[in-house]
Amino acid sequence: MRFPLFAASVVLPVCVMASPALAVNPDDWNAVLQAAQGQTVYWHAWGGDARINAFIASVGDDLQARYGVALEHVRLADTADAVTRVISERQAGRDSAGAVDAIWINGANFASMKEQGLLFGPFAESLPNWALVDTDANPAILVDFTLPVEGYGSPWAMFQMVFEYDSAALPEPPRSLAALREWIAGNPGRFTYPQPPDFLGTSFLKQALYGVLDDPSVLMGPIDDIDYAAVTAPLWAFLDEIHPNLWRQGRAFPPNEPALGQLLADGEVDIGFAFNPGRASAAIADGELQDSVRTLVFEEGTLANSSYLSIPYNAANKAGALVLANLILDPHIQARAQDPEILGFQTVLGMHLLDAEDRARFYALELGIATLAPDQMGTGLMEPHPDWMTRIAEDWAARYGTGN
Repeated sequence: MRFPLFAASVVLPVCVMASPALAVNPDDWNAVLQAAQGQTVYWHAWGGDARINAFIASVGDDLQARYGVALEHVRLADTADAVTRVISERQAGRDSAGAVDAIWINGANFASMKEQGLLFGPFAESLPNWALVDTDANPAILVDFTLPVEGYGSPWAMFQMVFEYDSAALPEPPRSLAALREWIAGNPGRFTYPQPPDFLGTSFLKQALYGVLDDPSVLMGPIDDIDYAAVTAPLWAFLDEIHPNLWRQGRAFPPNEPALGQLLADGEVDIGFAFNPGRASAAIADGELQDSVRTLVFEEGTLANSSYLSIPYNAANKAGALVLANLILDPHIQARAQDPEILGFQTVLGMHLLDAEDRARFYALELGIATLAPDQMGTGLMEPHPDWMTRIAEDWAARYGTGN
């Protein structure tokens, strides 16, 4: 699916401002429901995956049937497009009736909007279904790329990078970055990654940073606080080494996660990766991947993060957006998202917080032939500070971009 969960390729200039006053009070839920009646919520969300698009459409059906709120999925190629639109509206003095009601967001884009006072809130912990969110087992959902969320985004899915491989062709896959480096050298043309600034492609660079640094804790702070050139030197050395042995000799790269998955399906590469641990099982169920595909996580751990729904400060339909945010946390919707035949997303809910009927929805799910059990997921590595994603993507383009 990080999908990119979460495309975050542009960080816009920051000018810290106080968050605007709440025009809708999320603590008065009955008033929210009344105000939401008849509204149409424009949810700006990545539109590059057919399964995700179908899931969002099904959420829209529930939203209309249960609350009388319509949903329009504004399909994005890059989340930064929605951020730019909100910034343009504020520059034009449009502080109400904005065109963006909700955004699927995380990472650098969330940081940019939050720091510029472009988000409505805090609201997440006022949602009725927030009581079902397991923040004890998953404290990382309260922190997005090292930055406290503070209720300005409602988490609705959790993700962790997994590597996908065809076990029929590759019975003993590499299980660490060091082993992957050796394998690429011995199997030229059989590995690649999406081209940064694509979210998944830049995430591979961050995963590589974890694997080459002696002290990855440096990634938790902004790049202004460290000797960036010295810290990143091992990353560029690693990439320089593998670059000529990549698919098409590193002269071309797939644009995104679906394209990388297609290369794996077509047998052009032997190893792919995704941020959705259930993606491979979902693709197998759809007949898009051979049933010998399996997944793994690195011995040193793999990147993990959450996706959020945030509401711009000037959204025209805040009440409807709040109802949408609450609905996505409904156990029915969360179980649907976790079903590998639909999406295979990991839920943010705690099973011990659900009633018996709702727990049964999750326990009845077949995770899928390629999906690792929860106790096999290993260590989830925290996302670096947003500075890292932007800077290494820019530097990658300068070193390896098309034509270089």
